[in-house]
Amino acid sequence: MRSLDDIAEEYDFLEGDERYRLLIELGRELDDMPDALKTDATLVRGCSASVWVYPTEASDTLHFLADSNAAITKGIVALVIAAVQDKPAAEVAEMDVTAALDPFDLKNQLSSNRTQGVPNMIALVKEHAARIAAA
Repeated sequence: MRSLDDIAEEYDFLEGDERYRLLIELGRELDDMPDALKTDATLVRGCSASVWVYPTEASDTLHFLADSNAAITKGIVALVIAAVQDKPAAEVAEMDVTAALDPFDLKNQLSSNRTQGVPNMIALVKEHAARIAAA
């Protein structure tokens, strides 16, 4: 997975539909999430599309699998995951993920339907991070 900084640099260079294509490409680059993990327990609430996020645990480092049934939403969850992937849980628990995503200006780039679930994606990731950091 590309770093959030690398993605932001490319995203800033692009306009309009090219940004949509980048989001779709990011979604395709996510690690495959087995269908067996796409359950009610891994479903992110409040998203207009179905979004699943599953933490895999490797000591105190976070690694997530994620998927969505909508291409652009999958790209958005890929952005959220890129902000936290393979970082120490304690760092992510304290991190302002929303601020990390500010360069993408998602609220102004995408419809409110597409971005309404982003706070819930971030909250879920931070909850996992806090739980792992406390363990």
